[in-house]
Amino acid sequence: MDTVRHSSLFDTLNAEQREAVGHGLQAVPDARALLVIAGAGSGKTSTLAHRVANLVLHGADPQRILMLTFSRRAAQEMERRVGQVLLRALGLPAGSQPPALPWAGTFHGIGARLLREYAPRIGLPETFTIHDRGDAEDLMGMVRHERGLSSTETRFPLKGTCLSIYSRAVNSQAPLGQVLAQAFPWCAAWEDALRGLFQAYVAAKQAQHALDYDDLLLYWAEMLGDAGLAAEMGARFDHVLVDEYQDTNLLQARILLALKPDGRGLTVVGDDAQAIYSFRAATVRNILDFPGQFPQPARVVTLTRNYRSTQPILDASNAVIAQAAERYAKALWTDRQASAKPQLVSVSDEAGQARWVADRVLAHRENGVRLTSQAVLFRAASHSAALELELARRNIPFVKFGGLKFLEAAHIKDVLALLRWAQNPRSRLAGFRVAQLLPGVGPATAGRLLDAVGQAADPVAAIAGHAPPPQADAQAWRGFVQAYQALASGRAGWPAELELAVRWYQPHLERLHDDARVRQGDLDQLLRLAGSYASRERFLTELTLDPPDATSAESGPPLRDEDYLILSTIHSAKGQEWKAVYVLNAVDGCIPSDMATGTKEEIEEERRLFYVALTRARDSLHVLVPQRFYVTQQGGMGDRHVYGSRTRFISEAMADLFEALPRPEPLPPAGQGRAPAGAQVDVAARIRARWL
Repeated sequence: MDTVRHSSLFDTLNAEQREAVGHGLQAVPDARALLVIAGAGSGKTSTLAHRVANLVLHGADPQRILMLTFSRRAAQEMERRVGQVLLRALGLPAGSQPPALPWAGTFHGIGARLLREYAPRIGLPETFTIHDRGDAEDLMGMVRHERGLSSTETRFPLKGTCLSIYSRAVNSQAPLGQVLAQAFPWCAAWEDALRGLFQAYVAAKQAQHALDYDDLLLYWAEMLGDAGLAAEMGARFDHVLVDEYQDTNLLQARILLALKPDGRGLTVVGDDAQAIYSFRAATVRNILDFPGQFPQPARVVTLTRNYRSTQPILDASNAVIAQAAERYAKALWTDRQASAKPQLVSVSDEAGQARWVADRVLAHRENGVRLTSQAVLFRAASHSAALELELARRNIPFVKFGGLKFLEAAHIKDVLALLRWAQNPRSRLAGFRVAQLLPGVGPATAGRLLDAVGQAADPVAAIAGHAPPPQADAQAWRGFVQAYQALASGRAGWPAELELAVRWYQPHLERLHDDARVRQGDLDQLLRLAGSYASRERFLTELTLDPPDATSAESGPPLRDEDYLILSTIHSAKGQEWKAVYVLNAVDGCIPSDMATGTKEEIEEERRLFYVALTRARDSLHVLVPQRFYVTQQGGMGDRHVYGSRTRFISEAMADLFEALPRPEPLPPAGQGRAPAGAQVDVAARIRARWL
């Protein structure tokens, strides 16, 4: 292929992938933007990595390549894969250092870097700090209280809901009234009060030289609204490549179109069939409408060869997504032929579903499929409750995706607050948290301290010179002032500054927490992380944008089991794969969720969500259909059974694509015997018939 140099390096790619890798590198270059529609399991990461490597081999400067992903780990993996290809291409021995890609990162991470660099030119203080979700909620709560909204006679949205509304409005770029009507209808009566709250929230952030997570995109997009800055920043990057484009929101699309308005040098990769994050303000319209956004329509290359699943699983998945109202047409195929169809399993109820799944999980395990190679997927976290009880009863270890996030743990937030306050002395939120760690200092005393600091020309000197409150522990106060002065001066250097902060916090950790020894493990992890960052500012920024998943005490695999089953919501399972997959509750009301059928757009996203679940399976797929559910509710009906119908996403015309298993006879609950043999009496049918 004349568009790919060192063609032997690309022998592992199929024809569609090679088209994408070589786009724009012909003797007569194709200047169009490129959209790669990458079907599930079609080698998207490999294709994108080889394209970046091929650009470098054709003379592109790695310093002028901007690569945007949705997690820092994805960016690191992409950089690693590109490096491997380049090492082979350049004939360098393993272990050599390939060309670096300094501008590979997340949208928010790259935005933070650019805002730090351009801050003086856009009226933003260079010392701005970045609030994580918890900090942003706390500040929203403070402003909410100051405006008297915490003492209203009728129920005003809590701080977390207020922040969610604000975030949706920012990322969707929709008017507040529209956001409330579509996503938060129970809050619509508060539109005027919420608008005033958000104005005050923005003013508080700006006064404290702070940005929240959404601001990193909003400020970047607004900066690019200036034609001169947009042209200057766009000229810095010859090539812009974006992964998972179906997960972008309107702000992110605005940024890309401002950087490359003619599409030249722009590549986006994604799959419209896996657009499932509208609750985060992502919109499938970005990828569906992408080709027409430029003067010369973008080129579309579709990857249809699947390297994950067997053909029968793909046949069923293809049939489900083929019913979508609007999509890029594609039919996934594979060389992995198999005779076994995915199973459509009718079970009596949720208890019967739990027993069936547990039986099948153990059967797969006996046939050599480890528990970690099996996953149970569900639409909502509550759907796995009956299964969790059954697994516990049978002593089958499992891990459910979730747990307390690392940056949400109180002891981590305490230490980071001290660093943030030293980095930005006007951060009222960080100062408020740190001051109250001191014995004898409560909210009122902390507030007076911060009022004095806010009015001072030199806030560091004001903190150091502030007299200790009468009720405060004088020794603890002196220790705090010494630690703060040392951190604010920056004399210790990084990462010694974090060691200093942890040493100062040590007595407070032991005083405030009974499980101080367990929590110390998280602080040790924080110290280990610090060594990989060049400065305090980079550490605080990157840790906020891409934190570790969970604390040492609250998440992770069972400590005494080397093997464990995976339980996960479908949203959390995106991007993963397992040999055996079980999809729970494939009935209307669960899939699609009865909370997400109000509009055609919501139903279409539920269809895509089901498709994502099906395409996680490599070898065996089991779709469970309970015949009834036991529901608890107040009112005249009381607790009762409701009867479910198979999800609308599997029509009768698709039935031949599944192996239908009959409903098994329900087993008695553990510890109870079976009913005596004899004539069967369908009492439930008699009761139903009474109302016919």
